[in-house]
Amino acid sequence: MKALVFGTTGQLGIELARTAPPGTLLLAFGREVADLTHPEACAALVAATDADVVINAAAYTAVDAAETDRETAHRVNAEAPGAMARASAARAIPFLHVSTDYVFDGSGTRPWREDDPVAPLGVYGATKLAGERAVMAAGGAHAILRTSWVFSAHGRNFVKTMLRLGAERETLPVVDDQCGGPTAAADIARALWTIAGTFAGGRGTSGVFHYAGAPTVSWAGFAEAIFAASSLPRKPAITRISTAGFPTPARRPAHSALDCARIRAAYGIEQPDWRASLAKVIRELEASA
Repeated sequence: MKALVFGTTGQLGIELARTAPPGTLLLAFGREVADLTHPEACAALVAATDADVVINAAAYTAVDAAETDRETAHRVNAEAPGAMARASAARAIPFLHVSTDYVFDGSGTRPWREDDPVAPLGVYGATKLAGERAVMAAGGAHAILRTSWVFSAHGRNFVKTMLRLGAERETLPVVDDQCGGPTAAADIARALWTIAGTFAGGRGTSGVFHYAGAPTVSWAGFAEAIFAASSLPRKPAITRISTAGFPTPARRPAHSALDCARIRAAYGIEQPDWRASLAKVIRELEASA
């Protein structure tokens, strides 16, 4: 299988390279070659490829910055995926795209299903939703993977931030009224490779799929699990605070747990336990420290 991957330097792009199945030929483009602020240039790379699958692992993920940098966020999260999906459809190449729990408003208490009403609270979620719709409108074979709370040993993420702050401070205030499913980038990468391989075998199912870690936890609960799994000699105390106590430019969904039954039915992909994945990430971080 030959795969064309956009976004090689981010958390997911790195893990896609690390977890690629044996025999996979990876054509990976980073920002220096495939700048998603120029959608048609990215589409041209797709039009020129002979890959069996195109995977878009790139995105504008600065949630708060998107509130003022709307044009860039829309170009990267909506226009670029649409252009790449149209080019993929023209070549009859399956297009795999990663989206977010932020397409929902976070109301309710049960995990969100793929066909639940979408109502993003901010620019980031709105641009990611526009990207989903552009991919579907392209008319080609596709899989859109909504995920949440991505973490890894690379880049910027909550796990690395907590470990850094935990080594410096005795107490940490962490939001306790936002709940979701932490998801390891490596787990997302493996799910994408399973989907890609299924499409390559002629059995792929197009649509939107949810894939996030379980069990549901708050940010404060996640922080406590991070420190419990770490070997920090002195663990900071977590002070559980409300969202109101930690204001941000962009609103976050209060409840963003995702129902992952559809991806299990279509691809046999089980919902991952983030606790096991967290332990692996922390071991990697501590081994490289």
